[in-house]
Amino acid sequence: MIADRFSTILLLFILIQGTSHGQPDSDSARITPGYPVYSQYLHNGLMINPAYAGSRDALSAVVSYRMQWMGIPDAPRMESVSLHSPMKNDKVALGLKAKFMQYGVTRSQSIYAVYAYHIRLARGRLSFGLNAGADLSDTDYTGIQGITRPDPAFPDYDKSYVFPNAGAGIYYFTEKFFAGLTVPSFLFYRNTGNGNVQAGHSFSEYDFIISAGALISFSSEFRFKPSVLIDYSMNKTNHVNQFDLNGNFIFSDLIWVGGSWRTTEQVAVGHLQLQINQQLMLGLSYDYPVGRMNSFSKGSSEFILRYEFGSRVSAANPRYF
Repeated sequence: MIADRFSTILLLFILIQGTSHGQPDSDSARITPGYPVYSQYLHNGLMINPAYAGSRDALSAVVSYRMQWMGIPDAPRMESVSLHSPMKNDKVALGLKAKFMQYGVTRSQSIYAVYAYHIRLARGRLSFGLNAGADLSDTDYTGIQGITRPDPAFPDYDKSYVFPNAGAGIYYFTEKFFAGLTVPSFLFYRNTGNGNVQAGHSFSEYDFIISAGALISFSSEFRFKPSVLIDYSMNKTNHVNQFDLNGNFIFSDLIWVGGSWRTTEQVAVGHLQLQINQQLMLGLSYDYPVGRMNSFSKGSSEFILRYEFGSRVSAANPRYF
């Protein structure tokens, strides 16, 4: 049973890669720690861009939990925690973010420290950010039954890996517009055999995350926030890893209702956000697979909670980005 479940998870990852990336990476030895897809990045910008740190003018703490491919045994479970705040000199902001994921017999974690520097412009602020830390991955094949040793697909020498890395981003925002560009990782890793890995750097291996959005106010009680996110890879034949079109309707600055269309995975996402008070926000999302994953999964759901300590944001001037 365990082997069957692991095979199912492996098959689903192959299907997702085929749908999202078009063709497999030409470098079969390349190691990807397994960065999860989030639907709540709309309300937790630090997870995709370090330059977002300090942009909310408060000590902002966010936790999220995602259940991927519900209805499938041992499907991925993902948690994230982030914390960021401007310093007394509001040009500087610091933050911390961590991610935890488990799928099948694999566990991965990451923890990164974040630094951002803000420049005030005539109509908004321009921020430059850096993050540095490490991704950790551990796969334990010993618990899988029905494998005859030795098996090259499930090696005995597999061990825990630590992948130090760093990334950078730029973020511009006003009260009615935002745009960001991120390089999540400067380094890449390859498997050199016998459980050993080697770090490398090349501009041709970079991924770029591009995000932008605006706020359209129809009245003081009704607003619309459209946005877009593109994850672009330099080292793939089909370069677009993720392409999201998003829209949220905002009622009285209290209730946000909207959705997304993730074209690369053929997934429709529904969003609901409740701004319970000036400090506390609760968000829920549900991903419904329209493409090939529809035959395997009941979809994915995500929960997010944000609390802002000592917020300078007033009811008359709420934050939309």
